[in-house]
Amino acid sequence: MKFIDLRSDTVTRPSQGMLQAMVSAPVGDDVFGEDPTVNALQERVASTFGKESALFVPSGTMGNELCIKAHTQPGDEIIVGQDSHIFVYETAGPSFLAGVQMFPLRGTRGVLDVGEVKHAIRPGAYYMPKTALICIENTHGRSAGSVYPLAEIKALQQAALESGVKLHMDGARIWNASIASGISVKDYAKHVDSLSVCFSKGLGAPVGSIAIGDREFIEKVRKYRKIFGGGMRQVGILAAAALYALDHNIERLAEDHMKAKLLADALSAIPGFRIDKNEVQTNMVISDIAGTGKTQGEVLNMMKSKGVLLTSERHTSVRAVTHLDVSVDDVEEAARQIQQLFR
Repeated sequence: MKFIDLRSDTVTRPSQGMLQAMVSAPVGDDVFGEDPTVNALQERVASTFGKESALFVPSGTMGNELCIKAHTQPGDEIIVGQDSHIFVYETAGPSFLAGVQMFPLRGTRGVLDVGEVKHAIRPGAYYMPKTALICIENTHGRSAGSVYPLAEIKALQQAALESGVKLHMDGARIWNASIASGISVKDYAKHVDSLSVCFSKGLGAPVGSIAIGDREFIEKVRKYRKIFGGGMRQVGILAAAALYALDHNIERLAEDHMKAKLLADALSAIPGFRIDKNEVQTNMVISDIAGTGKTQGEVLNMMKSKGVLLTSERHTSVRAVTHLDVSVDDVEEAARQIQQLFR
């Protein structure tokens, strides 16, 4: 059976062009700073985002955790979204790796209320943790890939500056946000102190993310990358895939967004499925299936029996993610199969 895999945009496989770029990449020892392909990637990304420096890392989670570590001291507190990747999916990494406490705020589609953030920033009393960092996520995964509005980021930046607090963006899908909003990644980046952005999601590379910030900050990140075990050697073969993705796979993200809207329209017509179409701004569709009277597991297994793979999301929802390895025809076929199941 052929499966239409909508579990995540991480399931993509390198194209022939990407594989050829990987095979032909010049390499060196990156721990010594001698891999020319990695160096080219880091310089290009830093320039693209308008920052001084960047560092290639194995994963988005490592990118976030390294940035948190470099911004904080043990015993500090960071403000995060209650539904953010950092809070939900990184295995309490900030407390384990950086020794910091997380203060989660609810947010709306991942957007933190600036007034609540200001209220959450601790006063300078010695018996309270120091608020060192605010973390935001763009796009926001648990809100079906919603885009973080630039005006809200600017307001958070101002609040952070007034309080002497740093602002970090988990920009794993920042290129999706840029394509959907028409706002350049440089315009997003100028309002935060650091970012972690990913090549292995919508851009289709097999491995890799990159941490971005000023030169002094990235040197701290480099040290902690080594401590965390993320130093890599002839890693230009992976950096080449990221460079290929930057050259070929950014503008086409608009196709993924179109496919997600197509799927959302089809699924929202099914009795028992409830979709907030205002959330469907990029390449994700989250469907609350409580109205079907079936559990997540039952729904996912039924879909799998028809060759359609989705994942669970929250308590009564399932998630589909469109990407470059599923065509419009695949998405339409997936919708037909799901509609037949729940007639």
